[in-house]
Amino acid sequence: MFRPLLSTAAFVTGLALGTQAFAQDTPSADTVMATVGGTDITLGHMLAVRAALPAQYDQVPPEVLFKGVLDQLIQQELLSQAHEGEMSRAAALQLENERRAVLAADVAEDVVNADMTEERLQAAYEAQYAGAEEETEYKAAHILVETEEAAQELVSELEGGANFAELAKERSIGPSGPSGGDLGWFGDGVMVPEFFAAVAALEVGAVSAPVQTQFGWHVIKLNETRVKERPTLDAVRDELTNTLRQEAFDAYIAEREAATDVTRTDTSTMDPAVINQTNLLEN
Repeated sequence: MFRPLLSTAAFVTGLALGTQAFAQDTPSADTVMATVGGTDITLGHMLAVRAALPAQYDQVPPEVLFKGVLDQLIQQELLSQAHEGEMSRAAALQLENERRAVLAADVAEDVVNADMTEERLQAAYEAQYAGAEEETEYKAAHILVETEEAAQELVSELEGGANFAELAKERSIGPSGPSGGDLGWFGDGVMVPEFFAAVAALEVGAVSAPVQTQFGWHVIKLNETRVKERPTLDAVRDELTNTLRQEAFDAYIAEREAATDVTRTDTSTMDPAVINQTNLLEN
């Protein structure tokens, strides 16, 4: 069974083994931090490892992180220098994949960030939100029962002064029953059409006649309405940025694929479960 290369996480797990004081100079990426059997390990190598660590390592003290990353690279270099003979097939393939992934990420970074200007973000914001109509949102509660007769009985009790929330707690078979039937705020497209149409037709404070949906029979009370304000650019900046980046990436991939001879093997007769047969790497 092949073993993956020792991971960053495996080494950095032991970061708390000790700390070390460092000179307060201003090094460059080419600054040599260690030499192992004639091979230099630079600050640039360390920074490349740091850049790939997950966000959880942001909480690790710098002196601990520094030592852990440097120790990892020294250990990896010691192990790599100890390698004898030909590289295993698994290791060679993994190295090819790592190279491919690193180069692809480098190109992708340039692609998705190209022309990511404030003007482009503003244009995307205006296109998506400027012409959007104001949307009314509703805050409602409901009581869900199985039959129209049970729903009509609820309406009669409510007309007689019964408390809506208490009836919902006692009689509703829906998940909102224990909270008095409260559904919170929602807009068009959230509820099934029959339910939303009934809500939209109500005056604030009014209770509906029995309404049938695929879930059963509802008695609905409209508590409040509000107009949903258009979000500011800053509020949706990250969302728009991600959308523009994805669009740029997709367009670039489509362009590259159209200009490149890409031939996929017919796998219609292959069992997809072969993806889990990592023992084939040993053959």
